[in-house]
Amino acid sequence: MPRYDTPFPCRFALFMIAAIIPARYGSTRFPGKPLHQIAGQSLIERTWRRCIACPALGRVLIATDDARIMEAAAAFGAEAVFTSPDHPSGTDRLAEAAALVPEATHLINVQGDEPLISPALIGELAARLAADPGIHMITAVHPLHDPALQQDPNVVKAVLDVTGRALYFSRSPLPYQRTPQPGFPLYRHMGIYGYSQAFLRQFVAWPPSPLELTEGLEQLRALENGAAIHCVITWHDSPGIDTPEQAAAMEEHLRQPPAPPA
Repeated sequence: MPRYDTPFPCRFALFMIAAIIPARYGSTRFPGKPLHQIAGQSLIERTWRRCIACPALGRVLIATDDARIMEAAAAFGAEAVFTSPDHPSGTDRLAEAAALVPEATHLINVQGDEPLISPALIGELAARLAADPGIHMITAVHPLHDPALQQDPNVVKAVLDVTGRALYFSRSPLPYQRTPQPGFPLYRHMGIYGYSQAFLRQFVAWPPSPLELTEGLEQLRALENGAAIHCVITWHDSPGIDTPEQAAAMEEHLRQPPAPPA
């Protein structure tokens, strides 16, 4: 299976890779989430700063439907664009913004609630897209060891095939362990995707799918339409923020003094 171990080169001949961060103000579970302050910085600013630290990216944009997010982005120096408030998913919002970057051969979708996303992981996905024209969509997963998180519907679980492609994603525990297998890998899905520009246009041409609507997971639209999603396994833990409680836990984590060197 593919693994994320080392940084990749920052320049790819014939390719331009842009990151777009979808940021919607009206989250039902956490209204105003992108502007929520965590240890002195908004969630969207923290995510944006992680993206601009990746040298593989030719451009980084915030795509939003709200003037408050536009104003905040301008204040911390980000490039932001207005998008429709009617998009059914972050990928649909990203596709509208991607039309403003026609020179980009590939797009990285970094969800705006990933304040600790690894710049090296962003570069890993960019490099794999550039190196293999057969990859049209890619994402990342992290080993999941905490049994409590297996039960948490805010933590999206993933199962992969033997080549590292996604079989399914779910908010439910996945897979059901009727007969537990020693060493069987359990994975948490991370909030990052990469697409070729052509595949992104195809993705948004499909209507929201039944499984996507049932689980509230946009990546299931790709699987239901027969597309392959390649998964990079990373050991860099970057918990997403879906609820105020998770934001409070993240703030406490960030305010902890760094551990002394061993």
